[in-house]
Amino acid sequence: MKKQLTSALVYATATAFISCSGTNHNGTEIKDSSTIVQDTTKYPPVETGKANTDYKPAFEGQTRIAGVKTKTPYEGKVIAQGLKNPWGAAVLPDGRILVTQQREGNLIILDPTTGSVSAPITGLPKVDSDGQGGLLGLTLDPDFASNRMVYWVFSEPVTGGNHTAVGKGKLSADEKTIEGATVIYQALPTYKGKLHYGGRIIFDKEGNLFVSTGERSDKETRPQAQHLNSALGKIVRITKDGKAASGNPFANNKDAKPEIYSYGHRNTQGLAFNPVTGDLWNSEFGPRGGDEINIVKPSLNYGWPTITYGIEYGGPAIGNPPIQQKDGLEQPVYYWDPVLSPGGMVFYTGSNIPEWKNNLFIGGLSSMHIARLVIENNKVVGEERILASEGERFRDVIQGKDGALYAFTDGGKVYKIDKK
Repeated sequence: MKKQLTSALVYATATAFISCSGTNHNGTEIKDSSTIVQDTTKYPPVETGKANTDYKPAFEGQTRIAGVKTKTPYEGKVIAQGLKNPWGAAVLPDGRILVTQQREGNLIILDPTTGSVSAPITGLPKVDSDGQGGLLGLTLDPDFASNRMVYWVFSEPVTGGNHTAVGKGKLSADEKTIEGATVIYQALPTYKGKLHYGGRIIFDKEGNLFVSTGERSDKETRPQAQHLNSALGKIVRITKDGKAASGNPFANNKDAKPEIYSYGHRNTQGLAFNPVTGDLWNSEFGPRGGDEINIVKPSLNYGWPTITYGIEYGGPAIGNPPIQQKDGLEQPVYYWDPVLSPGGMVFYTGSNIPEWKNNLFIGGLSSMHIARLVIENNKVVGEERILASEGERFRDVIQGKDGALYAFTDGGKVYKIDKK
C-alpha cells in the first residue's frame, strides 16, 4: 500500500485552504473562520481487492472513490485494554466515557485521561448474549446532568426467542448501579435467532430516540424488512417512554407500526447526525459485498432485500432476478465490495485536526480499520484507512470531550486518536 501511495497518480497537488460554515443538527449555525490545511492530492482508491460481483454502481463515486491522506501528523494510542466486548459508548458531562460490555450485559466507566476502568455497573435487565446479541448501543438523556438517565439497546430473551429492545434507567449517584431499569420498547415480532439486532440509539433535536433494528438475518425473516407491520429491519423513532414519536410518517397507516421512520434496512449498526446539514446518516451491513451508508429520511425504503450490491455468503445471487436499482427504492450514498463490516460511526466536529472537520469515521470489523470519509454535498469524495496496521476489529468510534476520537475494539482495546 505504501508503494502504491508513493507512486500514486496525482490529479491535484495544491494545498487547499478551506473556511467552514453550516448548521448542526440542532439548527445552530456553524461559523469557523479557521483555515484548514488539507492535502488535495488524489490517490488511488484504498480498496484494491477483487469485488465479489461485477455489479455496476448507480452513479460515479458510489464506491471505490479516490483515496486521501491526512496531512496533519496524528497517532492512535491504546489507552485501555481488557474490556469485555465493548459495543457502545457515550461521553459523560465530565469527559469520562460510559461503555456497554456486550457479552457481560453490564456497563463500565472509562477515564480517558488515566485509562482506568470502573467496576461493572449492574442493575440492567438480562440479555441474550448468544451470537450477535447482548448489551449493544447506548445514549445519555439530553438532560443527563440533572436527571442521570441512560438509554440502551439490548437483545431481550423471552419465551419463544428474543428481540431487540430498548431500556432506560438512572445511573446511581455512586455509579455502581442502574436504578429503576425498565424496558420501554420491543421490536416485534420475537424470533428465535442470534443474528442482526441492529442496536444503535441516538437522540434527535426534539428529544426523541432513533433506534436501529435488524431483520434477524435468516431468509424467513429477511422479507420483513419490507413489511410495515413488522419492526424488523427498520429505523424507528420513539419517545423517552417508548411510544411512537409525534410526526412519524406512518402514524395514519392502520396497517403499519407507527414507530417506523424508515424501512428496508438489513442491519444498521451506525447512526450519526451530519453536523452541517442536520441529516441522520446510517451505516449498515450488506451480505457478501454491499455494505453501505445512507442519508435516512422519513418514510423512505432503503431496498433490502429487493435490491443489494452484495451476494449470499455462500455465493448465490440475491433476488430473482438480482437487481441493484429500482424505482422507489433508495440508493446508498456509498457502498463497499469487499465489505467494511461497518460498526459505530461519528462525524468529527473537533478542532484538533482541522482537515477532519465534518468527515465521517466508521469502525470497520472484518476490514480491521477505521474508514475516514470526506463528504461534500452529500457525496463521498475521498476515503482513507485509519489504524489499518493494528489488526483490530473496530466496533465503535466516538468523539471525546477533548476533541479526540476514541475507538473501541472487539478485543477489548480502547484507542485514542489525536494530533501528535
